[in-house]
Amino acid sequence: MNLKKLALLSVSDKTKIVEFAKGLVKNGYQIIATGNTAKVLLENKISVTEISSITGFPEIFDGRVKTLHPKIFGGILFRRDNDSDLKQVAENLIEAIDIVCVNLYPFVKTASNPQSTLDDVIENIDIGGPSLVRASAKNYKFVSILTNPSQYDSFLTELTLGSISEETRKQLAVAAYSHTANYDTHIANYLENKFSLEPTHIRINEELSDSLRYGENPHQSANIFGNFEDYFEVFHGKEISYNNILDLTAAVELCEDLGETSCTIIKHNNPAGAAIGKNPFEAYIRALKCDPVSSFGGIVAFNKQVDIATATELNKIFLEIISAPSFSDGALEILKKKKDRRLVLQKKSVLTDRKTFRSIPGGVLAQDADSVSLNENELQFVTAKKPSKEELEDLKFAWKIAKHTKSNAIVYVKDKATLGVGAGQMSRIDSAKIAVMKAKEHGLDLNGSVAASDAFFPFADGLLEIIKCGAVSVIQPGGSVRDQEVIDAANQNKISMVLTGIRHFKH
Repeated sequence: MNLKKLALLSVSDKTKIVEFAKGLVKNGYQIIATGNTAKVLLENKISVTEISSITGFPEIFDGRVKTLHPKIFGGILFRRDNDSDLKQVAENLIEAIDIVCVNLYPFVKTASNPQSTLDDVIENIDIGGPSLVRASAKNYKFVSILTNPSQYDSFLTELTLGSISEETRKQLAVAAYSHTANYDTHIANYLENKFSLEPTHIRINEELSDSLRYGENPHQSANIFGNFEDYFEVFHGKEISYNNILDLTAAVELCEDLGETSCTIIKHNNPAGAAIGKNPFEAYIRALKCDPVSSFGGIVAFNKQVDIATATELNKIFLEIISAPSFSDGALEILKKKKDRRLVLQKKSVLTDRKTFRSIPGGVLAQDADSVSLNENELQFVTAKKPSKEELEDLKFAWKIAKHTKSNAIVYVKDKATLGVGAGQMSRIDSAKIAVMKAKEHGLDLNGSVAASDAFFPFADGLLEIIKCGAVSVIQPGGSVRDQEVIDAANQNKISMVLTGIRHFKH
């Protein structure tokens, strides 16, 4: 067996590859490389043996086939401590390849480019690369596989000290299989969607982004995976927590759903207040009135720039997080005076048609996101009295709040601002009573308000509880066997009722 020390380099992302190759050469390695990688190394005066010189076969089909050859895979896969393997290596003039550095064609980047054609995407499905990665990782006892430029420096440091430990090779092998698993996940998901095929598997393969201080409670460890930072930038204050992220997402989703110039205040994943205003200042003041006690320590989201007037008002109470698409310079100067409070820049829309998942024993529940919108032409006006134009606008606003409130949900609204929110109760009547209690506690008059229920009223008693407080119109899905009883109660009390045919349970 040839005792040359060989390293195979074939990378799409050429970041730091020249420096890495130079480090290998200093440690006595000869470099084997594929076409474009070889070209870059030669341009930087690094001696390279091209793959075709070893295989005796040229790259063909525009590079579709270049590394798939027994002399390459044999050099990677043979067991250095197996007599039969060593004999076959000698018989077939195979040389050992102990270091493999491969990263794959930019499939994800190409697939996410709206200008890419299907042919462009298909050509960026790497074949030889994943095979090299998997083969090297399989033989981790003898072969080191690198798949990311972030691994180069520490690898060279260890190599320079003498040799690469088996523990390091194990870690590199696991990272390598994670690399190909993630790659294949993106390919399968893309093609499934492109060819309009029914999904057969849930494929989630998100990279570890950060470790959080803890989960919902201090005794629970927690991590965040994926690209949360593409959507939000936490640019001031303490480290964001697990619960912060859940509440921040809820606040921003509701704020985006409301549109116009909106402010939402979330506490424990439920709206403590939400309103639309002429400007962010007015929207915040009106949202805060709904429940200033619960808003303390809450998460506030805006869908317009936060200005000085709004910032000054925000500083009057303790808030965990303030999120907005932008902040004026003057507002930032004011808000940054609170050292621990987190300021978050929303970088792009969070409203998508993504699937939602819940873990269950033995598997996962998956469903479409609740992204349905009301179609005004499909609303059913089922009572003798019809809502006024202003009342209808409030009903639609209340409906959106109920959609983002834990079931059972009852929401009171007037002039596009919440007056009372009842959430997460076992009984819809209790939700109605709690919402009224909260409104009275904060001196808010429910006379002339409208109410939304996230699901139908099974009996008229829930509706009667709403009517007691002075609400003049109700929006609800309908669909109960007792709908007529509920409609009759509305007519008897001379209020209007609108049925949507859409339920918004949120568990």
